[in-house]
Amino acid sequence: MCMSIPARIVCAEGLVAQAVTRHGACAVDLALTGPLPAGAWVLTFLGAAREVIDADRARDIDAALDALEAIARGEIDSTQAAAGLDRFFADLTNREPSLPAHLRTRAGSPDTSDTPS
Repeated sequence: MCMSIPARIVCAEGLVAQAVTRHGACAVDLALTGPLPAGAWVLTFLGAAREVIDADRARDIDAALDALEAIARGEIDSTQAAAGLDRFFADLTNREPSLPAHLRTRAGSPDTSDTPS
């Protein structure tokens, strides 16, 4: 499984940045995003910034990664999954998931369900 990790840019020179992730400091290649200012948030994969995101999305993704780590450590098992996972996915509780705009258009309707028609 490929997973991107949120990173906050600390400083950058051209297309190379120093950033901080949940795992500590790292170098980030900005070739796909272009130059970014200190404080910008990006999703990184294999040392490359793949997408510029905002702080709220970074927080939500980090919370989801916290959930995966808790499951891997055995802190949440199948008997407590429903209640135990809600705290990690506050952005998804009490609402139905929606398709991204480009998929809603492709599906031919403003449908907000997960599965295109």
